[in-house]
Amino acid sequence: MQFLYKVPGYILLLFGGFCLSWGGFIIRSFEEASIWQILFLRSFFFLIALIGFLLLTYKKNTLSVIKDSGFPGLLGGFVLSFSFVAFVVAMSNTTVANVVFIISTQTMFLAIFGYFYLREKVSLIGSTSIFLAMSGIIVMVGDSISTGSLFGNIVALAIPINFAILVMIIRKNNKVDMVPAIFYSGIFSLIYGFLLTESFEFTRHDLFMGFLLGVPQLAISFICITIGSRTVESATVGILMLMETLCAPLWVWIFLNEVPPISVFLGGAVIILAIILKSFDKSKLKT
Repeated sequence: MQFLYKVPGYILLLFGGFCLSWGGFIIRSFEEASIWQILFLRSFFFLIALIGFLLLTYKKNTLSVIKDSGFPGLLGGFVLSFSFVAFVVAMSNTTVANVVFIISTQTMFLAIFGYFYLREKVSLIGSTSIFLAMSGIIVMVGDSISTGSLFGNIVALAIPINFAILVMIIRKNNKVDMVPAIFYSGIFSLIYGFLLTESFEFTRHDLFMGFLLGVPQLAISFICITIGSRTVESATVGILMLMETLCAPLWVWIFLNEVPPISVFLGGAVIILAIILKSFDKSKLKT
């Protein structure tokens, strides 16, 4: 698994965003599981997949790598665990479009936090692409915001804020392997799910959905995102992660027959333009 560390960061981030985009569709596909049962299943399979990744990558050095991540790894995992909880709760209380719109504000939080915490300057091209991307998101789901619940929208806001904090921790400690941070996040979220789950009886279908939600949608995506964020500046991370926002509404349209309005396609085109524009940004990464 060491080959992942040689893959360009922007490719890992784009693929991670693509994997994350399936979350809303998978959660909608559960038959009987409650919010906390979904959280438990997602965390359980996520943790198993992550332990497998760590063992395949570091073998007998796995425990020492986890230990070497130290307090930054533990803190990053604790912060990220709240995003895991917020994602499941928000997707169960508001529309997929609303959640991914709110998640996309990570672009704004990353740029702001990066400027004040890491002293990363945002170039003119970077600022323009952020503005375009945010405009595209607003156009894409603006018509559906009013249909979501206030509670679900507020909970969803914790996702981009906590993600931005995690990226700050990763960037500030870019010499430290922070993959163990998501290992800790799995432990924390599994504990939350275990304590809050009403029953541990699941249908085979829900078990399979839990596997999909925990392994390809979460574990693979966050491994790619955590590794990729080490070498990509904060504002660019936010732009590339808009892949999730671009794809998520498409999956519920294709598989659940939720036909999105034309604004989704118009906004998606603007987002793609923003990503292409950002690729021409030659400003140097400040570490």
